Amino acid sequence: MKHLIDPMDLSLEEIDHILTLAQDIIDHKEKYSQVCRGKKLATLFFEPSTRTRLSFEAAMMELGGNVLGFSSANSSSSAKGESVGDTVKVVSCYADIIAMRHFKEGAPMLASMKSDVPIINAGDGGHNHPTQTLTDLLTIKREKGRLSDLTIGLCGDLMFGRTVHSLIKAISRYENIRFVLISPEELKIPDYIRTEVIESNNIPYMEVTSMEDVIGDLDILYMTRVQRERFFNEADYIRLKDSYILDNSKLALANQNLSILHPLPRVNEIAVEVDDDPRACYFRQALNGKYVRMALIMTLLGLEADE
Repeated sequence: MKHLIDPMDLSLEEIDHILTLAQDIIDHKEKYSQVCRGKKLATLFFEPSTRTRLSFEAAMMELGGNVLGFSSANSSSSAKGESVGDTVKVVSCYADIIAMRHFKEGAPMLASMKSDVPIINAGDGGHNHPTQTLTDLLTIKREKGRLSDLTIGLCGDLMFGRTVHSLIKAISRYENIRFVLISPEELKIPDYIRTEVIESNNIPYMEVTSMEDVIGDLDILYMTRVQRERFFNEADYIRLKDSYILDNSKLALANQNLSILHPLPRVNEIAVEVDDDPRACYFRQALNGKYVRMALIMTLLGLEADE
């Protein structure tokens, strides 16, 4: 039985398989409409979510399966003091696979040690978000036609942004990747990501505080929001929340082949006027998330479509 807790749990061959399967699902949806008939997905979301939870549920339903679960810790027995391990042990009696989001880093790893069915980490604190990473990789592959030879700008909250951490880990394994890390000093990439992932793999990178100075050099611009829920100090959040706002004036400095990604939700870091630009990929990215999760569910359950 395989779990997905960290993007590094997947080999490059496994990632490529999932992305290829996701593309085939996009191209031949009807072929996959009953693959999970009789199977159940449990969505255990101890932290609020819209896109991730609903895309998991939509993915399972479009595969012909069923969904059960909860959307907040207050609506589960954890509000009574039940441990994560006990919750997962019980739910694995009722479901064939579990997607779990938790506000504490490491909770999905603990869950995987107690579960009798595959666990998918749907985000744990500021740590990892591997299914968003698969979504990002599928989007980049569909938009660019490749996952190598790319200059990738990551902008905003690089300290607490789990989607950024997961993407850096995963795409660092492809050839000729270069990172441009754009953030205020207080929200720079954590040291362990810089040293253990980027520098240990000899990947070229630069850290800057100005988006305008580098946007013209980028193939990908990955925008993130400054996350209020990760701050201990409201004053620090207010001071930093508007640090980077992408609008048409900044976009005028970019090349025409730029692809703009964002894991969503957006607050104000991308102006609404950018949505109509063909370089804006973030709503296509959200749709890709459903297809890549369909492929992942199939892969972890060992299911194939009938030809």
